[in-house]
Amino acid sequence: MKIGVIGSGSWGTALAQVLADNGHDVLLYGVKESEINDINQNHKNSCYFGDVEIAEVLHATLDVRDLADYTDAFLLAVPTKFFADAIEKIKPFLAQKTLIINVAKGFSWDTDERLSVYIRKKLEGCRYGGVVSLVGPSHAEEVILRKLTALCAVSCDQAAAETVQTLFSNRYIRVYTLNDEAGAEYGVAMKNVIAIASGILEGLGYGDNAKAALITRGLREMVSYGVSKGGCAETFIGLTGIGDLIVTCFSPHSRNYRAGLAIGRQNSADTLSESRETVEGVHSCLTIYRDAKALALEMPIVSAIYAVLYEKKEPSEALSAIMNRPLKKEN
Repeated sequence: MKIGVIGSGSWGTALAQVLADNGHDVLLYGVKESEINDINQNHKNSCYFGDVEIAEVLHATLDVRDLADYTDAFLLAVPTKFFADAIEKIKPFLAQKTLIINVAKGFSWDTDERLSVYIRKKLEGCRYGGVVSLVGPSHAEEVILRKLTALCAVSCDQAAAETVQTLFSNRYIRVYTLNDEAGAEYGVAMKNVIAIASGILEGLGYGDNAKAALITRGLREMVSYGVSKGGCAETFIGLTGIGDLIVTCFSPHSRNYRAGLAIGRQNSADTLSESRETVEGVHSCLTIYRDAKALALEMPIVSAIYAVLYEKKEPSEALSAIMNRPLKKEN
């Protein structure tokens, strides 16, 4: 297949290499000339992967018109902040067969909708072959090194999900299919908020006991929220739930974890203004907090992170407030 990858960042590059390894013709489209030149001339994406060499068959372009020859599938690998622009860029090249594969985790910035819902609305009236989210416990830094990884191709269109499953599966990538779009998409968005909390705990000097409690109670909030929004409870004990939660809460590869770590060390969210990285959990926290209020859901972890990010509450104070809540049964 001929596949256009929208976004020449870490995840776009890593998944483009997976597709190239599987024999597909792949073109990366990006907007940073330094990244495009690095890929084409040096077979590297040094900004994200240092001296790691990537597949020589990978090519990249700054000219969106080059995507006209790569319409079997478009892989959207951009932060949610730039999602609307990315969709507009591919619209002129869509065909009846074109699969739209999303790998972002979060919510649209202009409507706060789940991304598969947002994509379909933005493409209403257009010809295309289906929408699939490829998500799960994964970091680009390991995929680029061809380390073992399991993902989910999530779609209400089973045939489209199976096509994506076949596209990406190989000796180091195993892809499962899942039709619970709501559960999967709310799960992978929610885990970014918990990952910020995990980093904060580390930054404040707490250890494994605290993280174990955070992940367990965070999972409970994730299930409560996801089910209330239409997801299936069992989805959250799978790859897009507890799986993604674990890898994001413990890995230094996670931008959300690193952001939380910096916040905890300074006992302030002011450090976010100094970061150039996209931290999806910041916007996701706002969306989830608003939803929780509207649904009258008790989500103390999300509420605490919201207070730190948006109300300038000191992380140590927010943690103290959680620990001093009235005692209760676990269930």
